[in-house]
Amino acid sequence: MSDTLTLSAQLRDRAGKGASRALRREGRVPAVIYGDKKDPETIHVEERALNKLLGTGHFMNSIVEIEVDGKTIVTLPKDVAFHPVSDRAIHVDFLRIAKGATVEVAVPVVFVNEDASPGLKRGGVLNVVRHELELVCDATNIPDEIEIDVTGTDVGDSIHISAVKLPKGATSAITDRDFTIATIVAPSALKSSEGDNETPAGE
Repeated sequence: MSDTLTLSAQLRDRAGKGASRALRREGRVPAVIYGDKKDPETIHVEERALNKLLGTGHFMNSIVEIEVDGKTIVTLPKDVAFHPVSDRAIHVDFLRIAKGATVEVAVPVVFVNEDASPGLKRGGVLNVVRHELELVCDATNIPDEIEIDVTGTDVGDSIHISAVKLPKGATSAITDRDFTIATIVAPSALKSSEGDNETPAGE
């Protein structure tokens, strides 16, 4: 589970593009907190503090406690807009999290025990179809990553979501099919050598 992050904020007195530009010139980033059947709250946060959280690598999968106006609001980042040229964060959306709520998040996939895969040891290639899994889980228990064990896999094998052990309380957001996460494919050298050894039809 990712660590809970904290971020200090101030309420925004004015909305609109002009006000947002003025905030950015002061090193602040406009943001909004919405959800939980409450009115949205427009805020702004320090750009340096936000960049530090973005640099953790798991900002979008972490609970962020926002301290604003003397209260702490538990949120989950839902979107960060970046400037197309400078790549600076220019706006953030935070989803207000109610106690006991579940959320849908994209969790990175990590493959382990590749040295125990006969297919990979023979020169096969791990072809990753999905680098992240869309999961529904408790908002306070979001996994950092999902480990997928490739022990025993051979060339031609596929790894489907049904074969993955998900953390307690987490389920796949995609429920209508047993989708493929990765396959073990033969390297081009192996394919060509096998093709050369095939006897043409009719001989």
